[in-house]
Amino acid sequence: MTTLHPIPLTLIDGTETDFGRFKGDVVLVVNVASQCGFTPQYAGLQALHDKFRDQGFQVLGVPCNQFAGQEPAAESEIAEFCQRNFGVTFPLTKKADVRGRNQHALYAQLTKFKNGVLPGLVKWNFEKFLVNRDGEVVARFAPTVEPDSPDVIEAVQSAVS
Repeated sequence: MTTLHPIPLTLIDGTETDFGRFKGDVVLVVNVASQCGFTPQYAGLQALHDKFRDQGFQVLGVPCNQFAGQEPAAESEIAEFCQRNFGVTFPLTKKADVRGRNQHALYAQLTKFKNGVLPGLVKWNFEKFLVNRDGEVVARFAPTVEPDSPDVIEAVQSAVS
């Protein structure tokens, strides 16, 4: 697959769509969880979304309960938590597996993008994949890399310009 656009997605409110809804936009795809040490990154993700939104950039949060059961809530509770605690306005999908036998098709493609310290499988919550306007993965960031880090900011600026 050369583009992620045909991959089906279900948004957190149950809306059926596909990654093609982001065609022409740069997207930072992040597997998220509400009870993780990295959960405060929601604030940085929202700030990044706000900063670059007018340049055709979006964050896409993919709730996942595969890492130490850190996202046990139902979709409605996740959406409410994100809005109430972090003012999240960027789109979220329904919960999905990002690795293993039931890995979502989006992550089957995203994890083909490898860089030095992050080959293959998603290692933990809040791993980030930057997708260009053509639906191709162009960068990958570890969970420990904050959304406002210079590396992320530079990659997003480069992708939107």
